[in-house]
Amino acid sequence: MPNPIIVPQQASGRLTDAWRYCVGTGRFELALRRDYQDSLALIQREIGFRRIRGHGLLSDGVGVYQPYEYQGSRHVRHAFTYVDQVVDAYLSLGIAPFLELGFMPAALASAEQTVFWWHGNVTPPSDHREWAALVRATVAHLVERYGLDQVRGWPIEVWNEPNLKDFWQGADRDAYHRLYEVSAHAVKDVDASLHVGGPALSPGADSWLRPFAEFVADRGVPVDFVSRHAYTSGPAQHVPFGVHQTLEPPAALLDQFAAPRRHLRDTALADLPVHITEFNSSYRPDNPVHDTAFHAAYLAPVLATGGDLVDSFSYWTFSDMFEEAGVPTTLFHGGFGLLTHRQIKKPTFHLYAFMARMGEQILARGDDHLVTRHADGRIAVLAWAPVDVTGREPVSGHALRLSIPVGSQNSNSAFMLRSRVSDTAGNAYAAWCEMGRPATPQPRQLDALREAAEPARTHGSLPIEAGRVDLALTLDRHEVTLVELNAVIDETAPWWDERRLLGLSADDSPEP
Repeated sequence: MPNPIIVPQQASGRLTDAWRYCVGTGRFELALRRDYQDSLALIQREIGFRRIRGHGLLSDGVGVYQPYEYQGSRHVRHAFTYVDQVVDAYLSLGIAPFLELGFMPAALASAEQTVFWWHGNVTPPSDHREWAALVRATVAHLVERYGLDQVRGWPIEVWNEPNLKDFWQGADRDAYHRLYEVSAHAVKDVDASLHVGGPALSPGADSWLRPFAEFVADRGVPVDFVSRHAYTSGPAQHVPFGVHQTLEPPAALLDQFAAPRRHLRDTALADLPVHITEFNSSYRPDNPVHDTAFHAAYLAPVLATGGDLVDSFSYWTFSDMFEEAGVPTTLFHGGFGLLTHRQIKKPTFHLYAFMARMGEQILARGDDHLVTRHADGRIAVLAWAPVDVTGREPVSGHALRLSIPVGSQNSNSAFMLRSRVSDTAGNAYAAWCEMGRPATPQPRQLDALREAAEPARTHGSLPIEAGRVDLALTLDRHEVTLVELNAVIDETAPWWDERRLLGLSADDSPEP
């Protein structure tokens, strides 16, 4: 065991909530389904995200844009039946929208190009005035229904990854700038205090940032935040109903988080908030790495430090209820979600749940740990086994030793609760593989998977010496651990004698 890392008594900063500011979701109307709402309720109970973002708010499946003819004239009706049901459900679960304006209604589209199994249209509007009216009507309806004080806290992002031909016809930058200009003015027409931004770029498109900044500055176009996406996977190696991909190290995600401010330095957008509105390892919804303990350990350093670089980074996505590549064929299929269908928790779910139990004050942070303190003095330690993206890391345990101040002069011991997930603990994917990978598990199998998905938990008492606890951890392969420490105030009654538990007298009890 190495010499202990001495954790300072004084906090070095505050742990931001950038990691929980937003989470991703499948297309907008999926929120009408029971399994979706059950899954989101579970996420909110154990993690508690602030906002939620997904595609398709203005796509045909939501039915907002409805043109019709009456008495020989063309009219447009804006209908919000599904919008209201979805947003009402979100708010009832303690989460608010991070709105994305897209995709194009087919009747307003200039061409027929679509993306995804559910055919989101990705072409510019045939009439920018009608598009502006659609945006204006949608935002105005939300303000009228939910109140301006509420809606001004819902960021509004214009489109999704327009630098990619799959998501924006021809990846036409000038056409996107025009769409952004029309959309941003339409939002501000409703109220100037509403927040609008973009350009929601995919990785590898940072060359778009400075032209975007120059365009909005030259034209006086409003922009309140800058958005980008971050993924670290290489080209897809396809197999039936799935892919395999190489990965860059986790630090590559942090480098992508930092990219917008680096590229926008000395521009009019330099000081704006930066939101990473999608991030994950793989950009594919069918990569098995998402289901593994490796994935939780891979992302642990990103959650621990990402808030120093951006105002938010939104995990893509909270649930496997996600149909961009079609309806999944098996329970575990490499989906983006923190949860599978039927609310099976993945190891990465627990990484987020552990983060939700961290304190506000940062005491120490390193390549394999984050130590925090709550306002009442409780200590929370997140520790992880560093991963090797080549797949050649050793199987042997990763050792970590910390000397931690507990801040109590009236206690001789600390209660320790340890929760952990790894290749062999809290890993429903591993259990599913051992079951023979049933495509649609029977109820008894689902029950077993839910039990297997719970973290392994141990507890104990650690001595406090000179106001400190010596915490020695050995982490299994791909382990992520949460250790919670609390100084003990002993309230044991003076007559209690553990030796008499079975009714024997103190004299008859065997020697300990």
